[in-house]
Amino acid sequence: MSQYHPPSGLHQGLELLINPNWSAEQALAVFELLNDLCDRIWVHYQLELIRQLSEEQITSFDGPETDPPL
Repeated sequence: MSQYHPPSGLHQGLELLINPNWSAEQALAVFELLNDLCDRIWVHYQLELIRQLSEEQITSFDGPETDPPL
């Protein structure tokens, strides 16, 4: 079994446990709730989120590249 890697990169803190006895309907209700929450956050913070995500994906180099690209 492979280890779960959360998108946040956090590997410690509050553990989220999913009840293995949920019905498919209960799991779907939670999934839809989380999707709705993501949508609401996106609508409210869209520009700030885009800016933050862009900043996190930018990499910098300490010096000039010496080898030509392949």
